[in-house]
Amino acid sequence: MKTITKLAIFSVMILLPYFVFNNINLEVQRETLITEIRYNKAIDTATQDAAKALLTNSSQRDETQYERLKKVKINREEAVQTFLQTMYLNFGVYNDPDGQGVLKTYIPALVIVGYDGYYMYSWDEYTNAAGEMELKHVWSPKKPYAYADNNGNTFAFTLDEYVTVNKNGDQQWLEGFRGEITSEASIPLLHDSKTFDQVRRTSIVHAIQQDLQFQINKYNNYSKRYGVAYTFTLPLISQEEWNNTINDVGILAFVQGIPMGQKYYNNYALGGSRIVKKPIYNGMIANGHKYYYSRNACVSSFTTEEVFTTERDAAANGYIPLDCTVGNRN
Repeated sequence: MKTITKLAIFSVMILLPYFVFNNINLEVQRETLITEIRYNKAIDTATQDAAKALLTNSSQRDETQYERLKKVKINREEAVQTFLQTMYLNFGVYNDPDGQGVLKTYIPALVIVGYDGYYMYSWDEYTNAAGEMELKHVWSPKKPYAYADNNGNTFAFTLDEYVTVNKNGDQQWLEGFRGEITSEASIPLLHDSKTFDQVRRTSIVHAIQQDLQFQINKYNNYSKRYGVAYTFTLPLISQEEWNNTINDVGILAFVQGIPMGQKYYNNYALGGSRIVKKPIYNGMIANGHKYYYSRNACVSSFTTEEVFTTERDAAANGYIPLDCTVGNRN
């Protein structure tokens, strides 16, 4: 009996540290998961607030041109400041300048996706007024969505089918919607809408990806000199999410390196500026007459010639309302 008791005590002594360690580890994992969820929510909220702020102070005419629904005037400064203010609030450093400075070191880059180009808000070194080297977030110039085909023709893409082309043969410049300049350009890429869209999307995504990788690597070099041990990396982003990123103007935010239990936080968030859906009116030509109709009211088999966000704009361009209850319905 004594032998059994001794064995039981011995077993407990051996296994007890294991159970205690395991329980502690489970508790740490639980707290880490809760923290990660809280951080995700904070960053998503900050990014969505920034996306709304992108269109701050834009007039209706600036915000939405008649034929280019995605061509909007963006306020990148307001967007970034809104992002940071929401981050400060959610991370409890709203009235703590030192804490704000630390939090910003976990933001390697922000990307503002514009209609005809993007801006990078990332870290760089500069010489301050005292002649000392200082590291801070700075804006890049606007970078176009550029592409060159195998024949040497160059393209400047946008978030829709509007494109600027420089023909290699005669250096002629053409600008307009793909369908409008196809006959003038005689460039194969412009003749196939699906191929054009695929190349356009791939070019935009590739440009942003390559630039992000460069900026993050550059920040790694800077941060190591300042004693930061964490290595920043470009997160794996699915193709679907990249496509969502370039469907409209918006902001892409990266937050990395925040200590979180036994690991580091590493995530990104996408915010599109079209949070509140605007009414959309399609303009078409049928039987020689120009009509417009609401997308929410009916559909049509006729080709959409122009897109508007108000009936007034459609009427000003010579379109008359289509009665969706009779004729011209698909």
